[in-house]
Amino acid sequence: MAKFNGVIGYVEMKKTAPGVFQEEVTERIYKGDFVKTATKWRDGENLNSDLVIDNRLSVVADPFAYSKFPMIRYVVWMGAKWKVTSAEIQRPRLILTIGGVYNEQTSGTSSDS
Repeated sequence: MAKFNGVIGYVEMKKTAPGVFQEEVTERIYKGDFVKTATKWRDGENLNSDLVIDNRLSVVADPFAYSKFPMIRYVVWMGAKWKVTSAEIQRPRLILTIGGVYNEQTSGTSSDS
């Protein structure tokens, strides 16, 4: 069983102004084990096929992870952010299933000064 020591990203919507919400990302480091590792290529509308992983990751959770587990969006593994497709509580662990590459949301407006 492969070991995991890396970052899990939580995304929460925060109100920044009346009627305006923005994503707030929190990253935390966790340790755990991969309980399943598999990859596949998915043909789609793109010219090239997409790499999709179907890995299950078991991480030792803390109180923050238990309280925020619905907000888990990605896992950083092998230098890329992979989206979490499901999260399950099995105390004292969280079981995360990760799939395709995570595409971060970017706002349509720029606040550069």
